[in-house]
Amino acid sequence: MEAYAKVLNYAIPFFITLLLLEAIVARIKGAKVIRSMDTLSSLSSGLTNTIKDVLGLTLVIVSYGWFAEHLALFEISSSWLVYVLAFIGLDFAGYWVHRLSHEVNYFWNRHIVHHSSEEYNLGCALRQSISGFVSITVFFLIPIAFLGVPEEVVNVVAPLHLFAQYWYHTRLIGKLGFLEKVIVTPSHHRVHHAINPEYLDKNLSAIFIIWDKIFGTFQEELDDVPPVYGVTRPVRTWNPIIINFQHLWLLMRDAWRTRSIAAKFRIWFMPTGWRPADVAEAYPVDSIRDVYHFDKYEPGVSLRLQWWSWVQFAFTFASMMYLFNMLGAIGFQGALAYGGFLFLSIFSYSMLMDKNPHAWWVESGKSLIGLALVYQQGDWFLLNTIAPGAAWGVAAYFLISALVTLLFVQYEILPEKPLSGGKHLAAG
Repeated sequence: MEAYAKVLNYAIPFFITLLLLEAIVARIKGAKVIRSMDTLSSLSSGLTNTIKDVLGLTLVIVSYGWFAEHLALFEISSSWLVYVLAFIGLDFAGYWVHRLSHEVNYFWNRHIVHHSSEEYNLGCALRQSISGFVSITVFFLIPIAFLGVPEEVVNVVAPLHLFAQYWYHTRLIGKLGFLEKVIVTPSHHRVHHAINPEYLDKNLSAIFIIWDKIFGTFQEELDDVPPVYGVTRPVRTWNPIIINFQHLWLLMRDAWRTRSIAAKFRIWFMPTGWRPADVAEAYPVDSIRDVYHFDKYEPGVSLRLQWWSWVQFAFTFASMMYLFNMLGAIGFQGALAYGGFLFLSIFSYSMLMDKNPHAWWVESGKSLIGLALVYQQGDWFLLNTIAPGAAWGVAAYFLISALVTLLFVQYEILPEKPLSGGKHLAAG
């Protein structure tokens, strides 16, 4: 846990630097690939996933180490070969886990957040799930367990395999010639993120595009079919926590409402988007029918509220990095409490980004919890040991945050009621 957190001290600045570089290049080219609140939502989703991963909040049914110990048929002596096999094995497993996430109702819930942006940029890569509490990847790693690839090698290669999937989430890089035949490129992955009928559920590979070509899910980006991004049932929120559980909530309601006993069980394992006929008729769900003519989500947030949202994000980001670098001193129970508070913080400022009038109540509750923690500890998770008196600054921030949120709700959000979803941007 601590080792992974320390790696993020280098990985996170690298990712942010590339994201800023993309923004600069897009501005120079005059390309509109970034929207402020959409990018902030992506970054906030990245925070939630990173916190979850560092705290280890995923249940592993059986570890890869157990498979490697009990199933290995060979012992590989070549050091470079074992790392190559680990990388290929992870890529193979990634393809099938990804495919299940697109094709099975239950597993789609753990992946929808990654597709939820109606833009396509490097920020989208940070939209990673917090709703996949049970890891199934290990079962697709059995082939390399048979080959005797050690667990420690997989643990080293796995983060590298994940980080290598970041760069191709961009519209600014065209087709790459020969590389299009070998690896996943920005062109391939633009197809994957598109909701055009020609592109749905295609190009599921992570690094080597060969898996799609072998298993029949490859689709080239067509010059006459510009990709349109998002999900066919738009999420209509910037809140990453809501997005993570939106599809699951729909499945739960449908399972409860349907009169068919069989459907109550089938719904979880049916193809993505399947709903019982009686429920679909009685409770229709909005979906995009014409991908070239729909309204992108845009609640019409003022420039002041945008700046305040970025301030809230910056404070939460700094708080997260402090947690990661103080894990050993804070301890696991303290880290869980701190992580829960960060989740609440993200949920709160995302509600304000959505111009939800209840944002003030959530923010007030969050601030009261923060103040209670400062009072109980006489500190803020050992912050005073680094900067004496700094905990009082944190307490002051909580008070200011609740007040500022109240002012936005009172003077920007409530006067616009009844809420109509705000203004929208045309797709395409």
